[in-house]
Amino acid sequence: MEQRNTPTTDYTADLNDALNALKTGQTILYPTDTIWGLGCDATNESAVQKIMAIKNRDAEKSFIVLVSDLDMLCRYVDVIPQPAITLMEYAEKPLTIIYDKVSGLAESVYASDGSVGIRWCKDAFCQALIRKLKKPIVSTSANFSGMVSPSNFSEVSPQVIEAAGYVVKHRQREKSKNTASTIFKIKDNGQLIVIRK
Repeated sequence: MEQRNTPTTDYTADLNDALNALKTGQTILYPTDTIWGLGCDATNESAVQKIMAIKNRDAEKSFIVLVSDLDMLCRYVDVIPQPAITLMEYAEKPLTIIYDKVSGLAESVYASDGSVGIRWCKDAFCQALIRKLKKPIVSTSANFSGMVSPSNFSEVSPQVIEAAGYVVKHRQREKSKNTASTIFKIKDNGQLIVIRK
């Protein structure tokens, strides 16, 4: 399948620096397949707490998590209905799906009802980073809670940049206006319902 946002320059050093930050429990500020995000190892509770502190975020709110492929998704989600797999494989726009039965992630990643929104990310840089980490990463908008989400790096608050453990250099100069993902939720009967278009 064709990867989105394939870079035109070498980002090996940048990728390795971001990976080292994730492995040592730090937060990163990075470009995703949607908007710029704050991220960390999604299995590291103390790292997730750091993101919550940066954003001044309500502890009851969940986080979106990125995986590199379907195999990684299956390691954390108990049941993935075939319609969801088909939707993920052929979606033209980044797609987050909220699952009820998820295990192995940091406690603060989960919503109060135990669900988690997970996205199979098709961005080349993100896929490479997640595969090297061998774990999912948190993806939450790079802004203070309640503020407007940044559509590119130039819109990220200097205070957020300063607070991040590592700031990815890749795609900082892009000026395109990116948007958040579509969100679906899987009901108990396997039906998919639209939460956000």
